[in-house]
Amino acid sequence: MEQLYITSEKAKELKRDKSLVKSLEHLCSCKITIEGDDLIQIDGDAYGEFSAKGILFAYGRGFNMDTARKLVGDEYYFSSIDIGQVFGNEKRVHQMKARIIGEGGRTKTYIEEVSGAKLSVYGDTVSFIGSITQINEAETAVNTLLEGGTHKLAYARMEEAHRKNKRQQHDAHF
Repeated sequence: MEQLYITSEKAKELKRDKSLVKSLEHLCSCKITIEGDDLIQIDGDAYGEFSAKGILFAYGRGFNMDTARKLVGDEYYFSSIDIGQVFGNEKRVHQMKARIIGEGGRTKTYIEEVSGAKLSVYGDTVSFIGSITQINEAETAVNTLLEGGTHKLAYARMEEAHRKNKRQQHDAHF
């Protein structure tokens, strides 16, 4: 049996929409129980528990269930940066989240479009779901922003990493 704590907000969403839990139970061949305000218990075989825990953790970090479900396959991974741990200061964390999201969500959207990774800025974290290369590209942009770099520099670094990865994929096929 695995246990996982998620925010009470996300646990309430799961309690409200029982179909999310049922479909996840079916997908991972396990039983999922929400205890109290934020504790989730997962009971099944080792792989099913592991898969469900990863999906629920990603869901708890702000991804929708459809995106989080991609973690069942071998092609997708999850990564997260705890901005609160890096900066500590609530005002600075808020500023960094705003830089990552950008005006009208444009920065986040651009990072997702170029890298192919999905981003979630939730609580004090920014999280990623994608292939290893997609996550690395997206993290390149986000880390540049967190280090105080301009958006232009963040985009340039990400785009260069993207071009490099495309060249390597192309060369590997020939």
